[in-house]
Amino acid sequence: MIEPDKSVTDRVPSAPARGGAALVATGILLSRIFGLVRNRLIGHFLGAAMPAEAFFAAIRIPNFLQNMFGEGVLSASFIPVYARLIAEGNEEEAGLVAGAVGTLLALTSAVIVLLGIVAAPYAIPLIAPGFVGEKRELTVLLVQIMFPGVGLLVLSAWSLGVLNSHRKFFLSYASPVAMNLVMIGTLVWFGPRFAVDSASQVRLVAVLAWASVVGSALQLFVQLPTVIRVDRRLRAEFALGNAQVRTVLKNFVPVFIGRGVVQISAYADGWLASFALAGAVPVLGYAQVISILPVSLFGMSVSAAALPAMSGELGSDETVSAALRSRLHDGLHRIAFYVVPSSMAFLALGDIVVGMLYQSGEFTRGLTVWTWTVIAGSAVGLLASTLGRLYASAWYAMRDTRTPLKYAMVRVVLTIGLGYVAALKLPAWLGIDPLWSVAGLTASAGVAAWVEFALLRRSIARRIGPVGVDGRYVGTLWLAAGLAALPALGIKWIMGVEHPLLLGVVALPVYGAGYFALCARLKLPEAAAVLGRLGRLIGRR
Repeated sequence: MIEPDKSVTDRVPSAPARGGAALVATGILLSRIFGLVRNRLIGHFLGAAMPAEAFFAAIRIPNFLQNMFGEGVLSASFIPVYARLIAEGNEEEAGLVAGAVGTLLALTSAVIVLLGIVAAPYAIPLIAPGFVGEKRELTVLLVQIMFPGVGLLVLSAWSLGVLNSHRKFFLSYASPVAMNLVMIGTLVWFGPRFAVDSASQVRLVAVLAWASVVGSALQLFVQLPTVIRVDRRLRAEFALGNAQVRTVLKNFVPVFIGRGVVQISAYADGWLASFALAGAVPVLGYAQVISILPVSLFGMSVSAAALPAMSGELGSDETVSAALRSRLHDGLHRIAFYVVPSSMAFLALGDIVVGMLYQSGEFTRGLTVWTWTVIAGSAVGLLASTLGRLYASAWYAMRDTRTPLKYAMVRVVLTIGLGYVAALKLPAWLGIDPLWSVAGLTASAGVAAWVEFALLRRSIARRIGPVGVDGRYVGTLWLAAGLAALPALGIKWIMGVEHPLLLGVVALPVYGAGYFALCARLKLPEAAAVLGRLGRLIGRR
């Protein structure tokens, strides 16, 4: 690892960046909690049955487009331009740019919806080529139902870009709660009546698909009043002749390809899983909701808060480079502090995590253990994925969209190649249970993430100077996480696994408290910052 330019104990975090990251993390946490509740209900009523396979395959398209637009393309192409205009006080120009981008996206999303509905039967080979017969037909139907929601999610992503640039982080990242609430209500109301047999389960996933469209509309509309309030100069026009609008569009294409490549990297796992044994697609879907949680909470929250701040840095090249190094240094260490214990939890305590969240009804102990192997595989590249996201944001803040694109393409090629071998060939070569094929997918994707991370880190060092995470610091975090896991494993041995929810409620807080206590004992600044915030909250009460 590259040594930091300050000692671990001397690091002084950026308060505004930390505050923004905390708001992003809080919004994401609420969204993910409701998403987990939604998936627990899906698991309870459907388990890994055929309708669940079709649903998880179909929903990957709206998830793909939402993640690509919301977390990638608009953030990287629109926010750097828009946030700089705001930082310069040019509010009239900023309103023009935001309005033009929103207008263009509204037109684009309408075209995407129409094409998606018409082309759905032909897109199944791109979604789940291993699906045939009734499973394939149901997946086509669900994709067609869900596609109107895709256009609404694209506009929701535009709202996120506007709000983030104005440092209104919480609402934009908490807005998916609206969609999840609609889907949860649908499952609670229709689930007990529609999940009695296979035919009824098909009806349930169709109703759930319609609920996702209603939820997409609600997710957009809860943001619009605040968008209008923070930027009263929004104007619905194309303004293609405006230089700033052209800059956004020029950056859009390479970022679209780059973020698309990153999303394809995750998408490839589901594509390959459709060729594996029955049940692989929903198990991968259940696992990805868990494995993406630390990436979203810690990687995305820090990166989302840092992007507008880094984009708004003004001054000479040396001044801007120094500011970027400072923000990267602080952000990288904060990410590592939270992601390392998440990786350890997936490896050592994964069955406790999965059992607490999902094990109920049709989601049996066998599915819990299978899903554990998948999230354990994802732990291989968890740290690389989250740290790499922040490095990529630094490039976007410098309005360089092509460098991250090159490395993202390397990652996706490796993900597909390694995933094919690990999932479809390696189990037979080693003579192991095919259930391990899904874990091979996530582990091989982690290896590819480390390659991308190394390339991004080296390129950033060449541009603004060396900045990274101290290897001794990361080693200390792993040691603290490993020691903290021991009491939780002891609780599992004493309590057994018959009551997974109770086991998780007891064991996981012990693990978390032990990790923070050890890090505080070692005087790590991130632990001190957390304890300081808790002390201030308690003091206010």
